[in-house]
Amino acid sequence: MTGWRVGWLCAPAGILEGIVKIHQYAIMSAPTTAQDAALEALTNGEADVERMLAAYDRRRRLIVDGLNALGLRTFEPRGAFYAFPQITSTGLDAETFAERLLHEEHVAVVPGGAFGPSGEGHVRACYATSEEQLQEALVRIGRFVDRLRG
Repeated sequence: MTGWRVGWLCAPAGILEGIVKIHQYAIMSAPTTAQDAALEALTNGEADVERMLAAYDRRRRLIVDGLNALGLRTFEPRGAFYAFPQITSTGLDAETFAERLLHEEHVAVVPGGAFGPSGEGHVRACYATSEEQLQEALVRIGRFVDRLRG
C-alpha cells in the first residue's frame, strides 16, 4: 500500500485524546477505499506481507551492495525503502549529481539536502521497484560515476 498514507495509533487514553483533537482538524478522513484496503490487509494480508518483506530484503541487498561496489558508500537502511549513498567521492554536490544523473542516464534520485543539513553529500534512492529496474539503474549509475572519475 505504498503511498496510501493509512495508519493507526495505540497510546494511553490521556495522550490519545489530545492526538485525536489535532488529528480531526488536520484531515477530514482517510478515503473509504483506503480504509477498506487497510482492513483487508490487516485481516488477510499476512502471507502477502511475508512475501513483500522477502522481496524488499532482496532489493535492499541489491541496491546497497551495488552502490557500495560503485564506490558510493551506503549504509544498510533499517526503515523505509530508500538507500542514502554518499556521493562526495564523485566531486559533485548532491543537487548537481541528481540533476546530471537524471539528464545523462535517466535515473532519478533526490538530493540529500532536501532532508536536512545532515543529508548534504548524499542522495536518496528509492528501491520500491523491480529487481530488474534496480539492476538497470545500477548499470546506469555506474556508467555515470565512471565518467565523472574519468
